[in-house]
Amino acid sequence: MSLDFPHAYPPAAGEKIEVAPGVFWLRMPLPFQLDHINLWLLRDGDGWTIVDTGFASDGVRAVWQELLAGLDAPVWRLIVTHFHPDHLGLASWLMNETGAQLWMTTGEFLTAHAVWNEVGGHGARFMVDQFRQHGLDAERLAKFEKRGSGYRKAVPALPDSYHRLKSGDVVAVDGKKWRILIGHGHAPEHIALYSQEFNVLISGDMLLPTISTNISVFAATPDADALGWFLESLEEMASEIPGKALVLPSHGLPFIGIQERVENLRAHHKERLQVLEEACEDAPKSAAELLETLFQRALDTHQTMFAMGEAIAHLNYLRQSGRLSRLTDADGVIRFLRFQHLPAAH
Repeated sequence: MSLDFPHAYPPAAGEKIEVAPGVFWLRMPLPFQLDHINLWLLRDGDGWTIVDTGFASDGVRAVWQELLAGLDAPVWRLIVTHFHPDHLGLASWLMNETGAQLWMTTGEFLTAHAVWNEVGGHGARFMVDQFRQHGLDAERLAKFEKRGSGYRKAVPALPDSYHRLKSGDVVAVDGKKWRILIGHGHAPEHIALYSQEFNVLISGDMLLPTISTNISVFAATPDADALGWFLESLEEMASEIPGKALVLPSHGLPFIGIQERVENLRAHHKERLQVLEEACEDAPKSAAELLETLFQRALDTHQTMFAMGEAIAHLNYLRQSGRLSRLTDADGVIRFLRFQHLPAAH
């Protein structure tokens, strides 16, 4: 069964489309190959609640200024699904513009500060060391070192306080209940919001209609089974949300068919895992050596960052499920070999 897309076209910049009573769809540009993000504006009694902020650019600020000027009531709450720049980038600016309070999870709030300040195994310098350990060549490592912290450029400032959201919390918006669901793998403590009354799920990046969510391993948690956590989160989401729910994703078009999409993603990752396992059949391979196997296209520096994280995540999954073994070669590079072909011990 294919997905159903009730809205064939997205809103233009500065416009909004009502997708459920009091739930409006906004779209903002991104300066990447993935060139947009969907944001959500919720009528909230005598005010408004915003879900996610968009990327910190002059163009996005200008669109927000136009939208805010056209609202008939103040914005008093800003809910952020996770710490990535396209979701959190303008949080401080929007809070200053509107007086809104920030609502997010502790995991996302603290991770944002760790990445911004490059502490605790988070940030560019730790990522470069991680990628070196996983076999990335000196030329591409030098590009990452030269670029430095892209996060600080994309998130110019961070709030110092927030209202904490937890799994199972119920947020009242305009008298309607939105339940907080937590997803793992894409980000530490990513939230989605589900309204039973509207049968609407604001899924953030956890569930996208046509592209596969990036799943990466942080240098701070080198053995993390991020892909396993992500797949478990999807299973939980699909079991809790009715099949006819309208899913509002951060990228792509709103859709109906959550079970079908989860099954499609499960099959996609199963196929990618099989390809990687077979690639490690005859000789140990590093994550960097497997990039062309996992991503059969040219990758720029920005895409290489996501691709390396994704490759490590898949290899960690295979290792922890007993399908690959991890070896550290004499050159200090981590490589993986299909389990049944490990060299015999002497």
